[in-house]
Amino acid sequence: MTSESPKDDASAPKNKSRGRGRSGRNRNNQKSSTESWDISQFQVEPAPGKVRFHDLDLPDSLMHAISDLGFEYCSPIQAQALPHSLSGHDLVGKAQTGTGKTAAFLIAMIDDFLRNPIEEKRYVGEPRALIIAPTRELVMQIAEDAKLLTKYCDLNVQVLVGGMDQHKQRQKLEGDLVDILVATPGRLIDFCGSNDVHLDQIEVLVIDEADRMLDMGFIPQVRRIVRMTPNNDNRQTLFFSATFTPDVERLVERWTHEPIRIEIEPDNMAADSVEQRVYILSSNEKFALLKRVIANENAESLIVFANRRDEVKRLYEKLKRDGIAVGILSGEVPQQKRVATLDQFKSGRIKVLVATDVAGRGIHVDNISHVVNYTLPEEPEDYVHRIGRTGRAGKTGVSISFACEDDSFRLEPIEKLLGRKLECKVPPAEHSE
Repeated sequence: MTSESPKDDASAPKNKSRGRGRSGRNRNNQKSSTESWDISQFQVEPAPGKVRFHDLDLPDSLMHAISDLGFEYCSPIQAQALPHSLSGHDLVGKAQTGTGKTAAFLIAMIDDFLRNPIEEKRYVGEPRALIIAPTRELVMQIAEDAKLLTKYCDLNVQVLVGGMDQHKQRQKLEGDLVDILVATPGRLIDFCGSNDVHLDQIEVLVIDEADRMLDMGFIPQVRRIVRMTPNNDNRQTLFFSATFTPDVERLVERWTHEPIRIEIEPDNMAADSVEQRVYILSSNEKFALLKRVIANENAESLIVFANRRDEVKRLYEKLKRDGIAVGILSGEVPQQKRVATLDQFKSGRIKVLVATDVAGRGIHVDNISHVVNYTLPEEPEDYVHRIGRTGRAGKTGVSISFACEDDSFRLEPIEKLLGRKLECKVPPAEHSE
C-alpha cells in the first residue's frame, strides 16, 4: 500500500517525544469532577436492536459527559463504527453530517487517550489527535462537541481556523499541551510552516468530509499535512465522506491501513422526523412564497439554502429590507461575523438564516424547525445535508423545496439517491396571495 507519510522513524513508539528544545510539562491526571459521580446515576435500559453507550465499556469520566449530553443509545454509524475504532482499527465511513459520526470518532480517541496516558515529558504544539475538516464552521462545531465530551477529562482541545486572530491562536497553543487539534487545512499549513505545530506524534488522524475538501480544492494541502504525520500503519486513521468517487477511493487507499468500511445509506438519514414538501412554481414567484412561508408557517427558526453566494446575499438583503430578523452565512462573510450570526441564530435573536451549502455544513442547532431549498442543490447529496439540519434531537421538522423551470430537473437525481419519489404540489391556499 502506498503511504503519504515518510518512514523516517517508523519503529519509534507513537508516544515518544523526539524533543525540539521546546518547553513542556507533564499533564496526566484526569479531572476530579467525576469523583462525586457514579455510573449508577446514569440508567439506560437495554432495548432490542439498539446499542447503549453502557455496552462499550467506556471510562466513567467519558460516560459522565455522555450522560450530561443525554446520549443513551448509539446512532447507526456509532453502533457500527465504535466497536472497531475503539479496538484501534482504521475506519472508512460513508455518512453525511447529522448521522452522529462526530461523536463516533471523538469517543474513540478520547477513550484511547484516557486509557493510554503519556508518562514521559511532552511538548507544546504536539497534538495526539488531528481532525481536519473543510470549513471553519464545521471545525468549530467539532471542537465544541469535543470540549463537551472531554468535560471531565484532562484533555485539551484546540482550534486552528482561518479568518480569526492568528496571534491569539498561537498564544493558546503555547499556553498548554494540546491533545486534540481541530483545523482547516490552510491555517494548519501556516502553523506547521512556522514550526508552531508538529504532527509527527499524531496517534489518531481524522479526515472529515473528504469529498467536500476535494470539491473545494483542499486535497493538495491535506496531502502535505498527511505527509507530516506518522506512517499510515503507525497511526489510526478515521476517514469520512458523504460520497465515494474514484478520486476519494484513491485517497482512502493512500491514507488508511487495512480499514473497516461502514456505510450509512442516505435513505436512513432522510429521517422520518422530517416532512418533505416540494412546491412547483415559476422563478419569479419564489421570493413572495418564501416571505409567506416565513409569515404563515409555525416556524421557530428557519434556514434558507441557495446555491450561490450572490443569490444568498441578494436574498439576505431583500429579507432584511422587509423587516425580517435574518442573518447570512457564506464564504465571503468575515469569520467573526459568521460566528456572531450563528450565535444569534442559536439564541433565537435571528429567526431566519440564509446560507450556502459550504457554510451550512457547520450548522448544528437542535431547534431548527424548517429548511427551505430556495434553489434545488446541484449535488443530490447536498439535499440530504440540508434537510438534516431539521428534525434533530427527537423533534420533527419541515423541509420545503422550491422547484421552478430552471432547476426542477434536479429532482430526479435527488429521488434516486433517496430511493423514493417526492410528491410535487402547487403551494397550498395559506401561501396564496
